[in-house]
Amino acid sequence: MAKQSRGEATVERLLAAALEVFAASGQAGFTVNAVTRASGVSLGSLYHHFGSFDGLAAALYGHCLQQTYSTAFSAVDRARTARTGIRAFVMTYLRFVRENQAVARYLHGSAYSSYLAVDADRARGVEPDHFPRVADHLGRWVDSGEITPLPGPLLEVLVVGPVAVTAHRWLATPEDIDLDQAARVLSDRVWASVRAD
Repeated sequence: MAKQSRGEATVERLLAAALEVFAASGQAGFTVNAVTRASGVSLGSLYHHFGSFDGLAAALYGHCLQQTYSTAFSAVDRARTARTGIRAFVMTYLRFVRENQAVARYLHGSAYSSYLAVDADRARGVEPDHFPRVADHLGRWVDSGEITPLPGPLLEVLVVGPVAVTAHRWLATPEDIDLDQAARVLSDRVWASVRAD
């Protein structure tokens, strides 16, 4: 049990250090040497837990995605109507981006994509299909007829796509996007795109 706890603590230390390094140095400074130096964890231990530096980078991507989605979908799950659920998702996602810029910058600015997260999960013996799905959280309103029935991936594109692109644009050029205005406008536009006619 103690050995497992130490292993989990090492994984958390590596993920935290990797995020700090990326936040401070960007993609160019995001190297295995920088992360092992910042974490105080040996290269051998990093490889033991993640298989490779790509595995660590991918696991960090998954960790950031999980944090972002979990926060946004918790707000959706508390909503009473489909419209307020969509509004909660948009508002909470963009607020999370503003308040957690290091996480958001890694998620939106990393060269490491979700397919690497699947590989990292497989290497660590975790089911690759563990990320929250939009359809899982909106299903009750599809069933009630408030949201038009669409294939899950298309529903995700309509709900997450505009918000994720807005976040990406704001992180790159914050002077171009007013996040408060974007949250108000997108809440209505995303709702209009998924509501049942």
